[in-house]
Amino acid sequence: MHPCHHAKTHPDKAAYIMAASGETVTFKQLDERSNQIAHAFRDAGLKPGDTIALFAENSARYFEICWAAQRSGLYFVCVSSRLTAPEVKYIIEDSGSSLLIASAGKGDVAKQAKQLVAIDQFWSIDGDIEGFQRLETHQSAFPVTPIADEMAGTDMLYSSGTTGRPKGIRPPLERDMPIDADNVLLQITRGMAAAGPDSVYLSPAPLYHAAPLRWCMTFTRLGATLVVMEKFDPEAFLDCVQAHKTTHVQMVPTMFVKLLKLPEDVRKSYDVASLQFVIHAAAPCPIPVKEQMIEWWGPIIDEYYAGSEGNGMTWAKSAEWLEHKGTVGRAIFGELHVCDENGDEVPVGSEGQIYFGGTTPPNYHNDPEKNASALNPKHPDWSSLGDVGKVDEDGFLYLTDRKAFMIISGGVNIYPQEAENVLITHPKVADVAVIGVPD
Repeated sequence: MHPCHHAKTHPDKAAYIMAASGETVTFKQLDERSNQIAHAFRDAGLKPGDTIALFAENSARYFEICWAAQRSGLYFVCVSSRLTAPEVKYIIEDSGSSLLIASAGKGDVAKQAKQLVAIDQFWSIDGDIEGFQRLETHQSAFPVTPIADEMAGTDMLYSSGTTGRPKGIRPPLERDMPIDADNVLLQITRGMAAAGPDSVYLSPAPLYHAAPLRWCMTFTRLGATLVVMEKFDPEAFLDCVQAHKTTHVQMVPTMFVKLLKLPEDVRKSYDVASLQFVIHAAAPCPIPVKEQMIEWWGPIIDEYYAGSEGNGMTWAKSAEWLEHKGTVGRAIFGELHVCDENGDEVPVGSEGQIYFGGTTPPNYHNDPEKNASALNPKHPDWSSLGDVGKVDEDGFLYLTDRKAFMIISGGVNIYPQEAENVLITHPKVADVAVIGVPD
């Protein structure tokens, strides 16, 4: 369950294809290039447990760097390509990154960030950046064979955060963990998504987000071919499904909305019959939107609730959702608890803060206060992402909104998501966000 194995059995099979440019990277090329970059990491003095930062748009080089870090025992921080130089500086310093790799397309911001940080190693991809070493040229000096001390590294991702700066999630690294070790997401993808080497996985989202990055790397572990969109466009998405006979895709509700706002004749002009499995998450999906998507694509649309923190997960198949409309599913990883402000569980059907038990609590880097606040006051082995919801008598979870988003007006709790779910279905509304302001 690692691209290095598929490079031996199917060297010329496409590991991934960039949707717009058509650039294809085979499993052999991915394996060799990630090996070269791993050697370059060691040459730069990076040892297991160290951290690198990647600041780039979706690129064919993205996975070569991530897999190089993964097989070198490094943490790789995928920085949002939308950030400003001071924000990039914060993440570099907070994560303890000793190397910044930036795309030429983000060169202006990357050069500004370079002036703000104390590190002295800077590489560029997809073009030159003044003061940066071009990685594609640099890596060519190194062998395509594995480094001598391979061990599994992992991502260190930053939560978007509802207040203050984003928080880094730094899972512990196990020394000498083999690079092809099994994990929970692999087990879920094999079991729930029935994914394998014959799958074609379409990724329409920015790779710096947790779900696109992790789902992509999981499908690559399984030997599937990825199709990576440089940027989401609803009609281009349908074209990708048709052209590449896509079988699996991970999406967010906003994408569903944009697809449904296409003219009906445009939607019907594309063949989406190859789709076998669609999963969505990241935000609650308005019921009318999901109803229309299931009517269009069939009962192949699953949903889950989880976070970058990896402290629990719920899951709902289409058939379950149709019987419990609005649910995000039942727990498949961790025990589900809904509690009041004192930490006590509330009755079935009552709203409260959502906790998962029986799993590892979040580890927010350099933030012991947030680590402590994520724990249930009476059950410190239960942890929360800060969301509010309720559970029905069958154990299905329904999200209300994030606790930090709640608006209190005249003593009444108002959740923005409820208003947003109504407004987004209007044909003349492209997108919506509801916030509270003093009155």
